Amino acid sequence: MASEPLSLSFNPAGIELDRRQGLSRQLYQALRLRVLDGRLASGMRLPASRDLAAALGISRNSVVRAYDQLYAEGFIEGRVGDGTYVAQLPQASLSAEKFSTKISTGFSTGLPTALSTKCEDLPGYLSSKVIHSAALERVTKNHLPMPPSGPPKAFRVGVPAFDLFPFEVWAKLNAGFWRKPDLDQLCYGDPAGDARLRGMIAAYLRSSRGMQCTAEQIVITSGAQQGISLCAQLLVEPGDGVAIENPGYRAAGHAFALAGANLHGVAVDSEGIDCGELERLGDCRLAYVTPSHQYPSGVVMSLARRLELLAWAERTRGWIVEDDYDGEYRYSGAPLAPLAALDRQGRVLYVGTFGKVAFPALRLGYLVLPAGLVQAFAQRRAVDVRHSEVSTQAVMAEFMAAGHFQRHIRRMRRAALNRLNCLLAHWPAGIRGVGPLPDVMAGLHLTVPVDSVARERELVEKARSAGVEVNGLSGYWLPDPSPPADRRAGLVLGFAAVPEPAIAAALARLGTVWRD
Repeated sequence: MASEPLSLSFNPAGIELDRRQGLSRQLYQALRLRVLDGRLASGMRLPASRDLAAALGISRNSVVRAYDQLYAEGFIEGRVGDGTYVAQLPQASLSAEKFSTKISTGFSTGLPTALSTKCEDLPGYLSSKVIHSAALERVTKNHLPMPPSGPPKAFRVGVPAFDLFPFEVWAKLNAGFWRKPDLDQLCYGDPAGDARLRGMIAAYLRSSRGMQCTAEQIVITSGAQQGISLCAQLLVEPGDGVAIENPGYRAAGHAFALAGANLHGVAVDSEGIDCGELERLGDCRLAYVTPSHQYPSGVVMSLARRLELLAWAERTRGWIVEDDYDGEYRYSGAPLAPLAALDRQGRVLYVGTFGKVAFPALRLGYLVLPAGLVQAFAQRRAVDVRHSEVSTQAVMAEFMAAGHFQRHIRRMRRAALNRLNCLLAHWPAGIRGVGPLPDVMAGLHLTVPVDSVARERELVEKARSAGVEVNGLSGYWLPDPSPPADRRAGLVLGFAAVPEPAIAAALARLGTVWRD
């Protein structure tokens, strides 16, 4: 990489690194902030990694790791034989005003009128929600189907390698809690959740996701689904437009429809949700997205599209519900920074879960909220469940504090990659109507195209007869007329639920029944 005098291209004097903390992460965050606030303009050339390392007095490897993460997230780009440059980003999203850092929490306090009313008089609001015929119809129409039961099998979607969970460690921590419990913890607790666990989650998100959040912004939930349901209950009035990805996570659509939302399925392309289509929805002030690994297509939302989406929320004073359901699983570099890490106007509500790292039955998730929403969400949750089970929260907090959580994530990431590679290596080739396997950069599932819905259903049924779980992509679409039915067809396969020998055996059975 060619270099030029630092004084002509970049002045690193404004970057101060704390030698007691991770240098590459600090450098990455400092450079990212300077791109977002305009101090590093689009098209500006960055110094060679060796030159920047010398200027800052750190190792070149630290600079290379920071650059690699910025490459992965789309902040910088390489030009063959010419060096590294700041990427071309939407200018409307990069103004200093929009990315002001005056508020230390990163959030504004403005609330829409409807939510302000709910926050001010939550009990009165809740008592006015009388169940009537329309509500009963919504419940009947939008109930969730039961998920698959029994032990995990290939290729169940949404299930991690929980056969690798350190149950012995968990059992010891659990026994330690109950051997001599703190009597204060046996009383009714904070509906927002255990204070220590919330602090551990905030620290984890700051170090792994670059989110400048505090424990006070976190509300513990019974899994991600409850977090999504709370967003629907408190941010949506009957008749409000809500944009959801199409195809997308149907359970989220059920939650918003149950709250009375008018659902708009917005197309997903190679960069994520189509913001142009979103702009044309005049009644829409909330969008539900899965940017780190779109469910079910597997697309990773580009940085340009993330900034467009944030700009839409700022202009319309709308909300973005970001579901980061399997963001820990990225197979090249560190996990990408979520929308919530880029948000400076308090428009993003971040949904996280432990179910994709530990096991689904744990039913432990969390919301990271703009500061002005926390009280309303905690009060609303208290109406349903008062608070989460105490020992599970306390044990998870100790599990994280002792370092087991980070070690387990690394182990799970390696296992998921190994199981993905096994699927790719043993995939039956030459099956009629089945397209090529995709490149998989993240997540716990992949989607394979099929040439027609009829063929998709035939393949799914034959897989079931062979004792293999395969989901049809056509079931993830909203029932609207576009696109044509045969463009909706595909196979969705989770690859992490079972070890490699079971994956190979299942693929051998699929090859047999699919060729008959």
